[in-house]
Formats: sequence, structure tokens, C-alpha cells
Amino acid sequence: MQATNFLPLALAGTLVLSSCGKLGELSADNFTVTPSPMEMVGGQVPVTINGRFPEKYMNKKAVITVTPVLRYAAGETLGQSATFQGEKVQGNDQEISYRLGGNYTLKNTFAYTDAMRRSELYLTFKARMGKKDVEIPAVKVAHGVVATSDLYTKAAASTKSELATDAYQYAIKQTKEAQIKYLINQANIRTSELNSASVQDFLKTLRSIKADQKGYMLDNIEISAYASPDGSVKLNTELAKKREASSKDYVGSTLKKEALETDLSTRYTAEDWDGFQQLLQASNIQDKDVILRVLSMYQDPEEREKQIRNISAGYTELAEEILPELRRARLTIHYNIIGRSDDEIEQQLSKDASKLSVEELLYAATLTENKAAQKDIYAKAAQYYANDYRAFNNLAGLAIEEGNLEEARTQLNKAAQLNANATEVNANRALLALLQGNNAEAQSYLAKATTAQNYNELAGLLQLSAGSYAGSASTLQGNKSNAAALAQILNKDYAAALTTLKSVSQPDGLTSYLKAIVAARSGRDAEVISNLKTAFAADPSLKQRAATDLEFVNLFNDSSFTSLVK
Repeated sequence: MQATNFLPLALAGTLVLSSCGKLGELSADNFTVTPSPMEMVGGQVPVTINGRFPEKYMNKKAVITVTPVLRYAAGETLGQSATFQGEKVQGNDQEISYRLGGNYTLKNTFAYTDAMRRSELYLTFKARMGKKDVEIPAVKVAHGVVATSDLYTKAAASTKSELATDAYQYAIKQTKEAQIKYLINQANIRTSELNSASVQDFLKTLRSIKADQKGYMLDNIEISAYASPDGSVKLNTELAKKREASSKDYVGSTLKKEALETDLSTRYTAEDWDGFQQLLQASNIQDKDVILRVLSMYQDPEEREKQIRNISAGYTELAEEILPELRRARLTIHYNIIGRSDDEIEQQLSKDASKLSVEELLYAATLTENKAAQKDIYAKAAQYYANDYRAFNNLAGLAIEEGNLEEARTQLNKAAQLNANATEVNANRALLALLQGNNAEAQSYLAKATTAQNYNELAGLLQLSAGSYAGSASTLQGNKSNAAALAQILNKDYAAALTTLKSVSQPDGLTSYLKAIVAARSGRDAEVISNLKTAFAADPSLKQRAATDLEFVNLFNDSSFTSLVK
């Protein structure tokens, strides 16, 4: 801004016209402005002007309208006017005594624009005495607007986007169960049981593991043997032990035959009351609730056995459908399905990416730090798996980090069409809206992303944009980011802000710029210069801002500062 665009106070004082009559010029001493300098809060510049008409100033027939005007290089913005009248004027405006003078307060809010950082607040006057217009020179009452809070948009630009994760697993845990059923009071395994579909599927799984030991990994086999709870405890204990032994022998011989080695763990349960209750509950037996209630009354095993025998005698269904299912051994194979290794995924990616699953492609993007390579992988995933929102979301995230906001919007729209409720999509839409200054839209999207990893940072940025500095500092407490430091600066907690800035994991130009602001507010001018040098080297666009930033007003005439911001 050129200095000639503004009307200096000294010059204003020389422009009092002879038509002023008994009304003279006013000076800046007649006014106080709060805050001074003015400050942008939530996109607005609120200002309170306390004025005074001196004693013997207000002509009894005079009417004076006072209008605040914020002037800057690109133009001016008018504030809300107030009108005052002398003691002989018939009207409804505030009356000012000629002999005593009078005080008044003007509250105004200007919609902020960047040009207002280098601005001057004037009070202009429209005066009339009777039917005669008189002129009162404008008075400059404040200079410039501190707009540090609008750095929230740059803080948002350094906020990480929310990437959708892959579900790729190198080893996927699997189990395969088989059951061998025994006749009442017997522990030998019948041929019919070995030929059952359950046991044959068990054997088929073992043979598949043997045939493809690259694709499968055997962990262990677990054997659990049971007796039904309708005999004596002693009999059932011996029976369960024998069933454990026979099933263990069978599995052991099978492993030997298939040339497989694994841990074999065994156990037995003498009376399978849990199994009994589960099977009974799932059955269609008419009085099952009565049976369960009666049996729950007895804690003593002998008494429960007596009751179960009595009930079994009276309920054929119980003896034929429930109890035989409990005379069994359960065989469980624990194994893993093995996927491609990292090297195999990378090799397949370069050879023919279409052969990779969507999970493998999304996982492949995490194997490199190269953003261009990540973008290429996500583009392939979007091409081959066009119904999966994650690739489009992640392309949007990379576009946000690159500052390509239109591309980000395009990709997010595609992602939202596939899954409008996805947390990552809504978090990124909130971040994009913040970067574009659409805070209402950001709030709407963020409400749908409460589980996002960057939720607190986005919420804190929204509070910053609204001027809730204490709330933002609280929300961002413990967050080592530019956003958290900015909130602490605006909340005037400079020690905490400096600690936060020193802990930012990936410092950028804004990090150093905020350090310069902390130094300026703490009166450490040398640190201001050194931090600004670092800031400009990382982000040259900050140089233009610093030249008019009232945070550094005490250095505007310092040669080191002026040469730095040229």
C-alpha cells in the first residue's frame, strides 16, 4: 500500500473550512478505540469507539452524524452511523449539552478482507446547523488490523488428510472344525464317523495345507473330548478321558500319515453342561425353558445327574436329540492363509497390477513414501475397483496435500457417491471446506466424521475460524501441530505455543512464521528476524504477508526487517 493513499492526521487538521461556524475540528484525543490495533475475529473486525464532544462544542442548533470508515488500498468500508443533536433541535437523536459536552459509544463490525491488514479507521462527520451544512474534518482513530487468526487456513493446509486404510493381512487366521460322535458309554471311534462329511472336510483341509505350504501355515490342532451329563461323575470322567485318548491317537496317526508336524493340544470335559444348555435352548423341545429352570436349581453334580436322568426318562426328545450330540470329540485345526509378501506385491505391481486385489493395491501404496508413486497406485486401484470409495478418497487426500483443491473436490464427489457416510470422506470434505473458507460446510461434514483420526485438529481449526480461541486451545491440547500453536498464540499462552512449535514433527514455513509471532509478542526482535528468514525460505508467499503484518509493527522501521521483506 502506498502511503499517499491515506490522509495523515496532521494534514486532516489543516482542512477545516470556514463554513464550520461554531463547530470546530475534533482530534484523535477525543476518541478511544478498543481493541487498538483492531483485530480480525471469526472473519469480522469488531471495534468499539468511545467518543466525546468537548465542552462548549455542540452548537445548540447542530445535528452531527458520525460514521466510522475503514480505509485501505482497495477501497473503504462504511460502518454504522450515529446521529447527535444540540439542545434546541427537535428530534429523537442523542442530545449533547453545549456547556458540558457529552460521551457516546459506537460499536461496529466490519466484514474482513485481506486488504484491511494495512488500513486506517476514520471517523467522518456530516454536520448541519439549522439549514446550513458545515464541514468537520475526518479524524483517524486507529491504524491497521491484526489478522493472525486467518492463518488457520494455512494451518489447515498443513493438516494431514484422512486416508482410508487397507484390510490387507499377510497371514489370515482360519479354523476348521470336525466332530467325532461316540455311542453312549463308549470311547472307540466308529468307521462311520471317520467317513462323515465333517471328518472328511477336516482331512481335506490338512491335505490342502500339506500341498501348498507356501499358501498355508499350520499353527496347531486342538482336541476337546466330552461326555454327556447323564451318568455319574466318575463314569463320565473316565469316559471323557478315553475319548480324549482315542481322538488324539486318530489325529496323531493322521498327521504322521500326511507327513505333517504341529503342536497337538488336548483336554477333556467330564460333563458338558454348557453344551447341554446351548443345544436345549436351540431345540424345539416344548418345555425346554422349564427343563433349564429346574436344572439351574441344582448346583451339586450328583443331584443334577439324577434330575437329568429323570427328565430324560420322561422326555424322549431329550434322550434322542440332545444327549447323543454331547458324546463327542471336537477337532480344531488352527492355521493361516498366507498372502503375498511385500516384495511379491511390488513385483506384481510392476508386472501387472490388475492381478492384485484392492486390499493389496491399497497396501502397496503404504510401501512407498513417494507421493507420485502413491498417486499412481491409487489411480490403478480406482481403475480396477471402481466401486470401492477408498481409492478415490485417497486420491483426494493427496490432492489436498498438493494444494490441488479442485481435483480433491472431484475425487471426493466420486468417493461420496460410493459411500457418503464414510468417515474418511467426510473428514476430507470438512478439511477441503476449511481450506476454501466455507466453515458452515466444514461443520456439517465434520459432524459425520467424529471417529476420524484428525477430528480434533479439524474441530480446533473450526473453533479458530469462529474466534473461539480458548475453546480451540482446549480441543487441540496435546496436539503438536501448527493449528494447536496458533490457538495457543491467540489465547496468549506464548510459552505453550513455543513448546508446541518446537515439537511439530514436520515443520514448514508456517511453523517458523508462528515462532516469529511468538518472538515478536515476547519482545525478542532478533528471533523474529531469524525465524522469518526460515519461514520465507520454506514458503516465499509469507514474505508479502509479513510486510504488512502488524504483529511485526515494531520492526517496520528496522533495516534488517525491511530488507528481509522486500
